[in-house]
Amino acid sequence: MTHDTSTTPWRIDGAPALDAPLRHVWNECVGAGRANEALRADWQAHFREAVDVLGARSVRFHGLYHDDMFVYRASNGGGFGPGTELERPLHTFSYVDKVIDFVLEAGARPFVELGFMPRELATQTETLFWWKAHCSPPKDMGRWADLVTATVEHWVERYGIDEVRSWRFEVWNEPNLVPMFWTGTRTQYFELYEATVRAVKGVDSQLLVGGPSTSVFVPDDRYAGETEDRSATHGTAAAQDVDALDWRPVWIDEFLTWCAERDLPVDFVSTHLYPTDFAYHEDGEIRHIHRYADATRDDLVTMRDLLARSAYPDAEVHVTEWSTTPSSRDNMHDTLFAATYITRAYLQCTDLADSISYWTFTDVFEEGGAGIGPFHGGFGLVNEQGLHKPTFHAFSMLARLGDRLLAQTPHGVLTRDSRTDAFSAVLFNYPDDMGTQGVGGAIGYSSTRALAEKGPARRVRHEVAGLAPGARYAVERVDWEHGNVAEAWHAMGEPLNLTREQTAQLREVADGLWRTELVVDADGVLTIDLELPAWAVASVAPAA
Repeated sequence: MTHDTSTTPWRIDGAPALDAPLRHVWNECVGAGRANEALRADWQAHFREAVDVLGARSVRFHGLYHDDMFVYRASNGGGFGPGTELERPLHTFSYVDKVIDFVLEAGARPFVELGFMPRELATQTETLFWWKAHCSPPKDMGRWADLVTATVEHWVERYGIDEVRSWRFEVWNEPNLVPMFWTGTRTQYFELYEATVRAVKGVDSQLLVGGPSTSVFVPDDRYAGETEDRSATHGTAAAQDVDALDWRPVWIDEFLTWCAERDLPVDFVSTHLYPTDFAYHEDGEIRHIHRYADATRDDLVTMRDLLARSAYPDAEVHVTEWSTTPSSRDNMHDTLFAATYITRAYLQCTDLADSISYWTFTDVFEEGGAGIGPFHGGFGLVNEQGLHKPTFHAFSMLARLGDRLLAQTPHGVLTRDSRTDAFSAVLFNYPDDMGTQGVGGAIGYSSTRALAEKGPARRVRHEVAGLAPGARYAVERVDWEHGNVAEAWHAMGEPLNLTREQTAQLREVADGLWRTELVVDADGVLTIDLELPAWAVASVAPAA
């Protein structure tokens, strides 16, 4: 591939800069737990910060139609007694309006996940989570389609067609995970997609709809039939080298074929790419699999190849959930190690997806109930008290990057902003000792700390020519000694309930990054010469 460098005089380490596009796949969308949590003040404060500091452009969550949003009303509500059944179901959007209004006012958009099933429409109820999501096919597909139509029509009336055309409408969440997120068959999900896409497009043909939102990639035929066959995972569980297996997406090929046969629109394909798996030995014992560090990139290459051969080669690709693992009780999420891992992975994948949504932006997340303690392994970039984890700082650094790639190395990227011509860079040290290994998962913060022994440190040097003489650039670095808030909490003795004083102390640690400043010399050359300790992530950006 060649790149036009005629518009920029910049040189990187003595060579012409690339000046290639750089898509910010990390902040196109962020994940959150369920719609009702977005009514909380702390959730809203964390989301405003995600938009203002991290550049989040949209948010996706479960439970739009769950009972606690009171959208589908088959009775008038009874209070102390049973409610009176209505002649026909009504659709009320007061709670939904509060959520979507806030998201738009914050400067972002919803990435709409259409689900789960309202109780009065569900064939099975209380199937998942402490809040008892109903993850079943509908009793009446026509009434489901009416609900979707009413919702979209309401949004068009409230926000205008131009706004709603900029949203994405995803049909359900992880329907291959039966009986958790779906109690039906593969074909029943495909039928739900058909009814839903026709309903949405019936309101306006330019609205963007996709699926199948499946999880995850697998190396066997467990999902080849209508429901999961766990016996097909025995070979995976017994494999000596799982990374050598042929990992492939779930239901996507079948979904695209099914839709093409029925001439159904697929504006985007969505899936979840956690670099993990669960396989079952013949005796029923579960094997927890953590894949290699490049798994996300390689899975996306596979996905792109599959899409190119399908009837929908121009469909967008959205990874609507992604993290180091899919557990909200995995203490790796709280660590510096996760920050470096996700930085490396995101920078490998900028040309392979339209968005890769981190799951999630906040620890205000209740699939398993509220977290136990301030650092309980929650998905969030911030904890329940709003303390910034190292992953938050990684996202903040990525957000400062420009939209044009000047140079890419195994240890970072150098960029410019096409609007302002400002230079910026993100550099990291994913330790050589890790080889191809990913960071995996951990139960208990103490069990993560062995990775701190990995090394060595790395010295990163670059010369950037073509900048304004005297321009100042701020350098920030999160590392083991700076911004490592969970380690500071560990040093406190891991208190379960923080005092106000402890919270204030940890907040200071969380934002106490290593900082310095660089100045462009008289010849317009910026010299970057940084020592990066193992696991460090650093940013170079124009000084305020």
